Amino acid sequence: MPEANTTRARLRQVLAAVRRPSFLTGALLLLGAIVGVLFWGGFNTALEATNSLAFCTSCHEMRDTVFQEYKTTIHYQNRTGVRAICPDCHVPRDWTHMVIRKLKASGEVWGKITGDIDTKEKFEARRMALAQNEWNTMKSTDSRECRNCHSFAAMAAGKQRPAAQRNHAEAQKEGKTCIDCHKGIAHLLPKEYQGDDE
Repeated sequence: MPEANTTRARLRQVLAAVRRPSFLTGALLLLGAIVGVLFWGGFNTALEATNSLAFCTSCHEMRDTVFQEYKTTIHYQNRTGVRAICPDCHVPRDWTHMVIRKLKASGEVWGKITGDIDTKEKFEARRMALAQNEWNTMKSTDSRECRNCHSFAAMAAGKQRPAAQRNHAEAQKEGKTCIDCHKGIAHLLPKEYQGDDE
C-alpha cells in the first residue's frame, strides 16, 4: 500500500503543477507553438514548391510528352505574355481542394515509381484514360481552374470571332462548362478521341 500511496501522491503533484501556471507549462506551450509553426510553414513551403513548372516537368514522363505539346499552345506563349502553368490548370487554388488534389497526385507518383508510364509508348497507350480522368475532374468542378482566369462575365464578346461569340453565348445559356468544348486546348487529343469539340 505505501507504494500505491506514493504513486497517488506523485500523480496529485503532477496534476497540481499542470493546473497552476508555471515555467514548465509555459515552456511546453511555447515549444508546442514553435513546432506547430515550423510544421505548418514546412508543409506550406512543400505545397508551394510542388506548384511550380520546374517541379511539374522534373520527370521525363511530363517533360518529354505533355510539356512539349503545351509549349506550342497559347497558354505557354502569346501576344500578352501571360502564361498559365501546370498548377494553374490542374491544381485548385483554395487550400482544401489543393490538398485533396495533392493527395490524389500521390497516385501519379506511384505510377512513376512502378514505371506505369515511364516511356512515351506507355504514355500514349494510356493517354485516353488519363485525359478522360482529367476531363471528368474538370467537368465535376465546373472547370474551376479554367474559371480562375476565364469567365463569361469578363469576356468581351465583340472582340471574339463570330463563331466564338455564338458558341460562348450558347454554352452559357445551356450551362456548359469550359471543358465541354475545349478539350485539347493545351495538350494533344488522344488518337481514340471521337468528340466534336473545337
